[in-house]
Amino acid sequence: MTTTDTPLTKVLGAKTAKALEQHLDLHTAGDLIYHFPRRYDERGEHTDLRSLAVDEQVTVLAQVQGMSVKPMRQRRGNMLEITIGDGSGATLTCTFFNQAWRERELRKGVWGLFAGKVTEFRGKRQLNGPAYQLLSADASKDDAAAEIEEFAGALIPVYPAAQAVPTWVIAKCVRTLLDTFEPPADPMPAEVRAKRNLVGIGTALREIHRPSSDAALYSAKHRLKWDEAFAVQLTLVQRRAKAAAAPGTARPRAEAGILAKFDAGLPYELTEGQRQVGEEIAADLARPHPMHRLLQGEVGSGKTLVSVRAMLQVVDAGGQAALLAPTEVLATQHFRGISAQLGALGRAGELDGDPEGTQLTLVTGSLGAVARRAALAKAADGSAGIVVGTHALLYEGVDFKDLGLVVVDEQHRFGVEQRDALRAKAERPPHVLVMTATPIPRTVAMTVYGDLETSVLSQLPRGRSPIASHVIPALDKPAYLDRAWVRIKEEVRAGHQAYVVCPRIGEDEDTPPKDGEPARRPPLAVTEVLPLLKGEYLKGLRIEMLHGKMPPDEKDAVMRRFAAGDVDVLVATTVIEVGVDVPNSTVMLILDADRFGVSQLHQLRGRVGRGSAPGICLLHTEAMEGSPARERLDAVASTTDGFKLSEIDLEQRREGDVLGASQSGKHSHLRLLSLLRDEKLIKEARAEASELIGDDPDLSRYPALAASVAALVDEDRAEYLEKG
Repeated sequence: MTTTDTPLTKVLGAKTAKALEQHLDLHTAGDLIYHFPRRYDERGEHTDLRSLAVDEQVTVLAQVQGMSVKPMRQRRGNMLEITIGDGSGATLTCTFFNQAWRERELRKGVWGLFAGKVTEFRGKRQLNGPAYQLLSADASKDDAAAEIEEFAGALIPVYPAAQAVPTWVIAKCVRTLLDTFEPPADPMPAEVRAKRNLVGIGTALREIHRPSSDAALYSAKHRLKWDEAFAVQLTLVQRRAKAAAAPGTARPRAEAGILAKFDAGLPYELTEGQRQVGEEIAADLARPHPMHRLLQGEVGSGKTLVSVRAMLQVVDAGGQAALLAPTEVLATQHFRGISAQLGALGRAGELDGDPEGTQLTLVTGSLGAVARRAALAKAADGSAGIVVGTHALLYEGVDFKDLGLVVVDEQHRFGVEQRDALRAKAERPPHVLVMTATPIPRTVAMTVYGDLETSVLSQLPRGRSPIASHVIPALDKPAYLDRAWVRIKEEVRAGHQAYVVCPRIGEDEDTPPKDGEPARRPPLAVTEVLPLLKGEYLKGLRIEMLHGKMPPDEKDAVMRRFAAGDVDVLVATTVIEVGVDVPNSTVMLILDADRFGVSQLHQLRGRVGRGSAPGICLLHTEAMEGSPARERLDAVASTTDGFKLSEIDLEQRREGDVLGASQSGKHSHLRLLSLLRDEKLIKEARAEASELIGDDPDLSRYPALAASVAALVDEDRAEYLEKG
């Protein structure tokens, strides 16, 4: 009998078990049985070759349509090119280097399964040196599929595979395993199974690998998705219940104090959204339990102002607030921005300060010894009500008199351990507000941030200008790039400023192509582009660069000059992605924009149009029309709705990427659950989890379920899900 804990060496041959361990990190029968097919080929249906994405590891069922042998230009030998198709008109090229003998096997008309990584060369998709399993040369596609014994059944499972372990090898291993596999006791409570019409775990695990019908496969997937959603939601509901019961310090709003004076002095009205979210946070702060709230909103929606008002409420109540930023550039920007907003209220004790105000201090790694001692003293004795800093705030020697609120900006840049280190500097758990300018789809918020209350700022403050975005297809229309440089000059002549963003710094960052893959041009780099702009494309303009490897004081000096208007064009990496606020900047050109993610592009675009003049964002690319990369850029150019873009982004990423990478070695990421398509199921799982935890907080009546949750959502995953 084989159980989930049985080592694969006892089920399969030692050589096969070692290959599964080395290439797919599969060690036990449980690992293999939960290594689900990524899709299914069905007899009589065509695999759509047009849907294959570059860099994706794929397996296709296709027919050899032609071949050619060509001499290689850069090295001795020949290259064999095989053209395969699925009957739909779409084709794919398979290339083999110095393997002419394969001509005898890969004859025109033969069907086979081809597995490899999709690459692109001169606009054509190809597989380089794919693994393959050929079928009878005279077989139809239907008959060919039936020939493969390990793929018996109408639905042929296609597994996530590796070059050394193709899908048909995995299928054969699973078949061997299923002959002796004894499924575990079903951890799902019987009442939940009955209420939600879920099949048993043993049936689900067999049908997911060897489906007897489409209906059986649907039921198996539905049950296994429920297991994933339920485990995550149980973990989050437990954490939220524990957080709600933890003792904290109430920081109620004062009728008269710094916050009241600050509000009275604002030169503009708060938006309706800022007022509403402010009331939600104020109510949380007034409770004797730590607040755990996520504040998400579009770039420029006024999150920082909301957080400043929350910090002032805590200062009025006798506590201190710490604002944690991911970079020195952003920390310094926050410090200056908040200082300017508070004015005299932030300079208590100084000649021009308001005696009823407080003090601000900045703690970063690049502070000199004297400035550092002064900043630490203000934090320790409580005279600094607001402390702004980077991860330097986490170090030993940084102490607070009474830390009441931790605000984490762009929370995804920090690990849980770092946030915990800051919270540990308070005697009682402080209130926590995490902020992100990356809009999050509702189901992701419900799943990844399910233990946090969520507030959304969707309204932009008055005075924000519209941003127009355009794709510049450099290969199709090279004149468009020339026009982009002219456009930047026009904006500068009109008194405005510009950003040119590159994916790379340029110092020893080249990644050589893998053997057998066509060379792809390295992403454009700041250090390479800068001299070209100064000497040719933007000659005569004041141009400087900014990137993450520059010394902190040098970065700060560049940002000061740019903010003061002494620099026309800033050539930078994504170091400017968040928090950089220069209202006079109106145009941004992002070079090799296809090398960035959707959310990154949306964040970068938010750096322009922050003043009274409209913004322009130009997305340069060499991606071909119709390619996934080009479609992604077209989507970004078509809308400034961050929530719509976040769903596009989610569609193009694996669910595990959304939830983060586990370091435990346990296969705890989501395999089947789609945070985009399974919203209804996630809501149902949330409701069942809330009911179950309400009756039995520790799941003591359901030991099998508790163990299942611990296995699927291990400690590393639970810590990641905590999100502050």
